[in-house]
Amino acid sequence: MTAADALRARLARGGIVMAPGAPDAFAARLIARAGFEAIYMTGLGATASRLGRPDIGLLTQTEMTTHARDMVRAVEIPVIADADTGYGGPANIARTVEEYAQAGVAAIHLEDQVAPKRCGQLAGIRLIPIEEHLRRLRCAVAARAPGGPLVIGRTDAMPAAGPAEAVRRALMIRDTGVDLVFVDGLKTVAEVEAVARDVPGPKVVSIVDGNETVALDARTLEQMGFAVVLYAVTALFAAARAMTDALALLKRDGTPAAAAPALMTYAEFSAAVDLPRFQALDETFG
Repeated sequence: MTAADALRARLARGGIVMAPGAPDAFAARLIARAGFEAIYMTGLGATASRLGRPDIGLLTQTEMTTHARDMVRAVEIPVIADADTGYGGPANIARTVEEYAQAGVAAIHLEDQVAPKRCGQLAGIRLIPIEEHLRRLRCAVAARAPGGPLVIGRTDAMPAAGPAEAVRRALMIRDTGVDLVFVDGLKTVAEVEAVARDVPGPKVVSIVDGNETVALDARTLEQMGFAVVLYAVTALFAAARAMTDALALLKRDGTPAAAAPALMTYAEFSAAVDLPRFQALDETFG
């Protein structure tokens, strides 16, 4: 059974799937160890961890699929991956689907932004014509082999054009044969409610730390009809704050002693990266 098949089976059982965002393979391991059922490979996190730069379309298809492959290798639960705009025309989109499938991801989402794209929370988003986006999504669905990743049709029309256009595009996306519809860039509870009310069928929602939507817990989102909830930046922002605070203490004191209560121990870190398994191999065969 492929990861995509596993995710399909999980979605078929009903109930919402919580997928925290992982900026890298280590974060993915922590998410799996915390007991979540899926991981979201966020483009923002991938760009920050690989380049230390913002999510404005700087990573290539090869860099993104390599990042996805590394993450998939590190865990045993499904990885849902950001595939940006598909990285070109129909031939590029077909190759994108194939590359992500070979990487072992369970699902990808494709968005309707003008390339180079940018994070859905940023201002200045520009949309491609909906007819072009629908053709791209149909191409992705057609390019997928049996057992290949779920295709999630994403629109960024909410921040770019408002609720009416976001809903209109979502309804059209739903009819392309995609597995799930994703309206990104939701910043208010009212926007989430509008999508839940006006877009029938399996849906994805992204809850971003720092905006009003964090008031909606997973149970509430499930009751609203969402099948998957992404928490794209929670782990990334938590790690960034913890590292910033620990480094400030180290700089101030000349020693990490004051930061110690907030740090993992060496033993805890070793367990998180699965050191005991490799030690056992050395003991058995070394």
